[in-house]
Amino acid sequence: QVQLVESGGDLVQAGGSLKLSCTASGNIIDINAMGWYRQCPGKQRELVAWITKNAGTDYADFVQHRFTISRDGAKNTVDLYMSSLKPEDTAVYYCSAAGVVTAKGMYDYWGQGTRVTVSS
Repeated sequence: QVQLVESGGDLVQAGGSLKLSCTASGNIIDINAMGWYRQCPGKQRELVAWITKNAGTDYADFVQHRFTISRDGAKNTVDLYMSSLKPEDTAVYYCSAAGVVTAKGMYDYWGQGTRVTVSS
């Protein structure tokens, strides 16, 4: 069984910074990619940032160089550094792991989410 556990969500003022962290645990042999999605109030879940095992990254347009994703492959962790936060960044942020290789096969997993609230 593989679990993703996020942390770091908080209430922050506009212009502030936060770091979200996610750790994948369980019988993991390898993880191809990890990333962050978010679901803003009343909207669908959307991609925020993604990082592959080879450190290739992809960011949503709305990030606009404010966020940085990083990954520790040895620890199966992924962090999202968010700066210059805006009220519209308020959302539940979900960690995702794609292509998780286990003894039983390869699967995708989601965390339970961590809430980020940005006050104006």
